[in-house]
Amino acid sequence: MDGRRADHQDAAVTRAPDHPLGDRVTVTLHHLVDVLDEYADAVLVRDHGVSLNQYLFLAVLSDLDRPDITTLARCLRVTKAAVSKRVGSFVDAGWVTTSTDPAHARRVVLALTPAGADLVAVAGARLEDEFTNAFAQVTDVDLTALHTDLKTVLAVMQTALAERDPGSPLT
Repeated sequence: MDGRRADHQDAAVTRAPDHPLGDRVTVTLHHLVDVLDEYADAVLVRDHGVSLNQYLFLAVLSDLDRPDITTLARCLRVTKAAVSKRVGSFVDAGWVTTSTDPAHARRVVLALTPAGADLVAVAGARLEDEFTNAFAQVTDVDLTALHTDLKTVLAVMQTALAERDPGSPLT
């Protein structure tokens, strides 16, 4: 471990309780998601040669019915330019196809290829196995109850988000 990373970890461990982030459930959830994302990224790169960001692009695309670039960008919470810039590499890799909408000539429609769909399925199953194995080490937490509780909190937050931003794709 390099010195910079060790210093960062030491700072995180010794942070004062009154630090602006503090010891709050939202901070802990974000930290957990960051750790899960880094773990997933390492698994995906090692086993499938794709980053977590690439996998998420494909996984979100797989949940949509032939979206255009604008729709995919909104669902990924990035700009249209960010999606447009990346589409070519996904096409070149054989994971995505593009086509035009006959009703809107300037609209680019995206779809997974069979290879892209296979990658999402296989990599998603691998991530599920990896996380299930890692969570098997947790013996003093009822993971089923935690999952239920997290889904309840998620539903409450999605309702709150829908009231604040009715057009959000996260609701």
